[in-house]
Amino acid sequence: MTKNLMHLVFGGRVKDPQGLEFEDLNAVDFVGIFPDYASAEKAWRGAAQRTVDDAQMKYVIVHLHRLLQPDVPASQG
Repeated sequence: MTKNLMHLVFGGRVKDPQGLEFEDLNAVDFVGIFPDYASAEKAWRGAAQRTVDDAQMKYVIVHLHRLLQPDVPASQG
């Protein structure tokens, strides 16, 4: 049985394309929570490709399992 390693995908308009400071937190697009990195990456690619022509839009993948269990080494999850 594989471990459930939750990943959050979200994005929105950023103040600087090089950074992660979002302009309006009320307008953040929550794509979803995914059980593994592969499915999160697929969702991230889809969302990012829809906005590829807008340099101010950025989507990210957050490793929720690392936030929920910070003491577990990255190699284990």
